Amino acid sequence: MASVGQELLDVPLPEMVMKLGLGVAEAQRALDENSVDTAKMLAETTVPLVLSITQTIAENGTVSYQNQDPVPVSLLQIGLMPTFYQFAEATIEVTMDIKTTTSRETNVKVSAKAKVGFSMFSASVKTDVSHNRKFGKEVHGTSRLVTRMVPVPPPPRIEPVLNTVDNRPQPE
Repeated sequence: MASVGQELLDVPLPEMVMKLGLGVAEAQRALDENSVDTAKMLAETTVPLVLSITQTIAENGTVSYQNQDPVPVSLLQIGLMPTFYQFAEATIEVTMDIKTTTSRETNVKVSAKAKVGFSMFSASVKTDVSHNRKFGKEVHGTSRLVTRMVPVPPPPRIEPVLNTVDNRPQPE
């Protein structure tokens, strides 16, 4: 019968840690691929957008507005960014309760008979011995896997840089 210490050593902890690490890496790759796919979709989806509106206030106080013609811009260009996630923590928790019991039971039955008659004597002794030995073992185990993901900012180069070219004449 294995000892309690051996039972605890038999828990495949290195294998559990390896599988946790590989699972986190695989999940992280899937999360990254999802964010990249979202970025592609945001870059490829365009919407018509009015980039400027001119407000004119006349001498008499009336206000008029003149819209620039809409231009197609991507969702990425207007500032929608994919969300990136990263695993911040992963925990394996294993709890094991081991209970071992041993009991021994011995039963002895003795009976005797004697007969006397016509100068004859007979006797018999009957003995019945039985031994029972019982072993019991209970093992209860629970395990729990906890991961924590946090959003992280998108890579800095994914956001377009806005360059402004001002061709207006400069006042002198």
